[in-house]
Amino acid sequence: MTASPHPYTAAPNTLRSDAETQAARLPDLLARAEHLAGAVLLGDHGRRRAGMGDDFWQYRPAQMGDSRRLIDHRRSARGDTEFVREREWQIAQSVMLWIDQGASMRFASDDALPLKADRARLLALACAILLVRGGERVGLTGTTLPPRRGNTQILRLAEAFATDAEEDYAPPEHRAMIPSARALFVSDFMGDVDEVKLALTKAADRGVRGVLLHVLDPSEESFPFRGRTIFESVGGSLSHETLKANDLKTRYLERLAARKEELQSLCAVTSWQYGMHHTDASAQSALLWLYRALDTGGAR
Repeated sequence: MTASPHPYTAAPNTLRSDAETQAARLPDLLARAEHLAGAVLLGDHGRRRAGMGDDFWQYRPAQMGDSRRLIDHRRSARGDTEFVREREWQIAQSVMLWIDQGASMRFASDDALPLKADRARLLALACAILLVRGGERVGLTGTTLPPRRGNTQILRLAEAFATDAEEDYAPPEHRAMIPSARALFVSDFMGDVDEVKLALTKAADRGVRGVLLHVLDPSEESFPFRGRTIFESVGGSLSHETLKANDLKTRYLERLAARKEELQSLCAVTSWQYGMHHTDASAQSALLWLYRALDTGGAR
């Protein structure tokens, strides 16, 4: 593992070029996400439901017990039946996304493999497309991009995902959690696990249920390193040289197994779901699992 140039270390005269490169990624990301979403066959999942909200959902015949103020007189005037104007249940249809944009995600062990960050962005955006098509509001955790519907929101999400964080390990964003909403966190979870605990605890306190998707490069599972090796974080803040990398394998795999177990236990306690995805596996199968996981009772 070796460090790669960090976008924030660029000289001022290269900032415009870097910005243009970032912008050029958006159409490609959107196209790939649309293609991936289109490849996943989904039936009518019946997400939309009535409840308190601002957006019109449907008319239904008035029933015993309905308040007179709920009657839509214009619609009812068309015939002999009185109709109620129902609105959608906004809170239950909000899905908040957090994608780890730390430097550790910008790693791939082979040129034939995607960066962990690119796979995370692709899956999250494709999932957002499917959710929006299903009538959901989708946005980011925090306050920068609240959940909304529509193609414009998909573009905003793509723009947000195209930004890289400066730190090696970006902590989950847990501000402004919408009560009783759902959430998706995608990361390699190589950083401080206490930050993940804090985020999921705050989410659980507000009735937010969701999914943790643990994304790893296959080399991070197998630890194929031998002999003299220099390990560096992608952001360059950490470095370790060893003459016998194979001697570290057992300890590394034990710590990785412990981290997985800790994340799984945390999800069990907070009623979230835990999923593992390797970047050499099919993105389509991961997307289908994600979408279904968000649609199950266990992720609510």
